[in-house]
Amino acid sequence: MPDVIVVGSGMNSLVCAALLARAGQKVTVVERSDVLGGCIRTEELFPGFTHDLLSQWYPLFMGGPAYGELADELAARGVEFANTSKPTGVLTGDGRSLVLTTDRAENVTRFEAAAAGDGERYAAEMDAFLSRDAELAFGLLGQELWSWGAARTLFSHGRRRGFVELAAFLGESLEPARPWLERTFASETARALVSPWMLHVGLRPDDAYSAVMSKVILAALEMGGMPVVVGGSARIVEAFRQIVVDRGGEMRTGAEVDRVLVEGGRAVGVRLVGGEELRASKAVVCNVTPTQLYGRLLEGVEMPDQFRVRAARYRYGRSDMQIHYALDARPDWVDPDLADVAIVHLCDSVDAQSQAMNEADRGLLPGRATVVVGQPCAVDASRAPEGKWIIWIQLQELPAAPRGDALGEIGVAGSWTPEVGEAYADRIQGRLDQAMPGFSRLVVGRRVLTPADLEAMNPNLVGGDPYSGACTVDQFFLWRPFPGAKGHQTPVKGLYHIGASTHPGPGLGGGSGFLVAKALS
Repeated sequence: MPDVIVVGSGMNSLVCAALLARAGQKVTVVERSDVLGGCIRTEELFPGFTHDLLSQWYPLFMGGPAYGELADELAARGVEFANTSKPTGVLTGDGRSLVLTTDRAENVTRFEAAAAGDGERYAAEMDAFLSRDAELAFGLLGQELWSWGAARTLFSHGRRRGFVELAAFLGESLEPARPWLERTFASETARALVSPWMLHVGLRPDDAYSAVMSKVILAALEMGGMPVVVGGSARIVEAFRQIVVDRGGEMRTGAEVDRVLVEGGRAVGVRLVGGEELRASKAVVCNVTPTQLYGRLLEGVEMPDQFRVRAARYRYGRSDMQIHYALDARPDWVDPDLADVAIVHLCDSVDAQSQAMNEADRGLLPGRATVVVGQPCAVDASRAPEGKWIIWIQLQELPAAPRGDALGEIGVAGSWTPEVGEAYADRIQGRLDQAMPGFSRLVVGRRVLTPADLEAMNPNLVGGDPYSGACTVDQFFLWRPFPGAKGHQTPVKGLYHIGASTHPGPGLGGGSGFLVAKALS
C-alpha cells in the first residue's frame, strides 16, 4: 500500500510525487492518458522535428522552490536547460518592434529608443518593484495563503513599511494593466510589448491586479530568461518518473480514476474505471478541476452543500488553440532582431488586444488576434534538423463554442470542427507571412490543435481553457478555486487538491504540488 496516491501526472503532480519520494514516502501516480506529463507532452510531429505540443517554457519552475530542491536529482538523470538572453519581443502590424532582454542596461536603451523617457520610467518601475514589493508578491504566490506563514509575512511587511502603507500596496495591486501602462510608457510599442503577457496568466489588460502581474512577469523575464528542456520536455517527465520509481514508487498510465474512496470522512484511496481499487495509508492528492473533484470524483460523499454549489459555479476562461510548424529553413523576420527571440507577440496595441478578447467573449473568432510566436530552436537547436526550424503558435483569445466570425469569412456552427480550425489557422498564417515574408514557402508540416483537441488531450483544459479556470480576482489568491475553499485542503480529511485550478494558479512552476508535498512530509 502506498503512503500517497496522486491523481494526474502534470507538473504539480510530478513535483509533489518527487518531493514525497525524496522524503521517504511511497507514492503511486495514476494517469488516465497513455503518457505521463499532463500538459507536458513531446512528439515528433514531422520526421526529425521535436515538438512540445502544449507547454514548453520553464521560467516559473527554474525560479521556484521546487527546482531549488530537485535540480541536482533532475540533472543527474539527464535534464539540461537551455536559456536565452532575449526572452520576448513584440511586432506590430505597422512594423514597429521592441525586444526585452535579460540585461537591464540594454532594456533601458531599447525602451528609450521606443520613446524618450520610457527607458528611465521602465528602470524606475522595475527598481521600485524589486526593492519594495517583489519580496511580498513572490512570497504570497509561493506559500499557502491560509496559513500562519502567510499571516507572518503580511505582519512582517506591515511592521516594516507601516500597516497603512501595506494596505495601500494591496489596494494598488488591484490596478488593471491598462492605466499603469498608459501612465508609465509613452510608446504604444512598449505597451504592446507588455500587455500580451496578461494572456499567459489568464487575464486581460483591463482586469483587476493585471498591473502587478505585469511587473511580476517583467521581473521574471529579465532575471530568468525563457529556459526550455534540451531535447524536449518529455525528458523532464522521464526524470521525475525515475525519481519516484527509484525510491519504490509507481507511475501508472491508462488508469482513469472514477471515484475517490472515502470511509469515515477520510480519503483512503481511489477506484479506477473498470473497478480496481487502490488504497493509500496517508493521503490522496488530486490534480483535477474543482468541477471534476466535487462532481464525479466525490459524488455521493457527505460534505457541506456550499462546496458542491461553489464548485459547480466555477468558471472557465477563454480558449486556446495551437499551431505547430516544421520549417525547411529559419524564417526571415521583417526585423532581424526578432530572429533569436524565444517568444514574439504579434500585437498591434493594447486596444487591439482588448478588441480581440471582447470578440472572443461574445463567441466570435477574432478578426485580428494576438499571436504568440514561440521559437524553441532559438533556445534549443536540437529540436530540428540542422538548418531547419520550428514555430510554436498559441492563440488565447478564442471562444470555447464559436458562434460566428468577427470578419464574416469563416462559417461556424457553435463548435470547433477540424475545418474551422484549419480555416482559422490559414488566417493566422497570413499574419505570419507579413511578419516573416516567405514564411508559407518554408512550411514542411503544420498541425492544428483546436480547443476541442486540447480538451480531448487533457480533461483539465475544459473548453480548451489552458489555465483550468478563469484567473480573475474572484477565482484567485485566497479564492482559488472558489470562495470558501481553504487552499489545497478539502472538506474530506486526507484529500488534497492541487493543479492549475488551485493557488498559485497555472504555469509550469509546480507551486501547488510543492506546497502539498511539504504539508505531507
